Amino acid sequence: MTTRVLIVEDEALAAEAHAVYVGRIDGFEVAGTARSAGEAARFLSADRSVDLVLLDMHLPDGHGLGLLQRLRAAGHLCDVIAVTSARDTDVVRHAVTQGVVLYLLKPFTFATFKAKLEQYAAYRDQLASADAEVVQDEVDRMFGSLRPVAGGALPKGMSAETMRQVTAALRDGDAALSASEVAGVVGASRVTVRRYLEHLADTGSAERRPRYGSSGRPEMEYRWV
Repeated sequence: MTTRVLIVEDEALAAEAHAVYVGRIDGFEVAGTARSAGEAARFLSADRSVDLVLLDMHLPDGHGLGLLQRLRAAGHLCDVIAVTSARDTDVVRHAVTQGVVLYLLKPFTFATFKAKLEQYAAYRDQLASADAEVVQDEVDRMFGSLRPVAGGALPKGMSAETMRQVTAALRDGDAALSASEVAGVVGASRVTVRRYLEHLADTGSAERRPRYGSSGRPEMEYRWV
């Protein structure tokens, strides 16, 4: 399932950079670019298949929150990620109340941009696989997908996507899992997965304890806390 993205950004270089970034992330494609609130409103009126709007708050013909109000009043249900230099707490608060799912402050690196879109993609995947009616655990997982990756900033060489998969495997597991068992779920090597599990344990997101088998040598197992 491809996510179609409208970039709303008045600065030409920034808009071009965001478009390049979107094009580098699997599962996302640029539907178009708008340089003003009015242009964005017209684009979305003509194309209702846009899934996600990357919205700058400082636009030449109005504030991004004003555009968002107009979109909601017109019945547009597309998701919105704020991509902006606006740091005022009032702006952040109003963005949350108007349904902005993620907030990305400028300047940022491609890695940070990619991590935000991967969080959003995880949420979309959870939503697409859910039944018409959901239970509390499913709702928690959906909202949890939009939160930062557990364990804070990742060490060099670790990817946000693999961490998301490892975290999901632990959260969804009915019992403690070994590195080999998690590797089987996420499709990565045991050695790779063990690095992520150890990081989660070291940062307090997972509990680590020995599991004793028939060989007598304990294997470490991990449980989400």
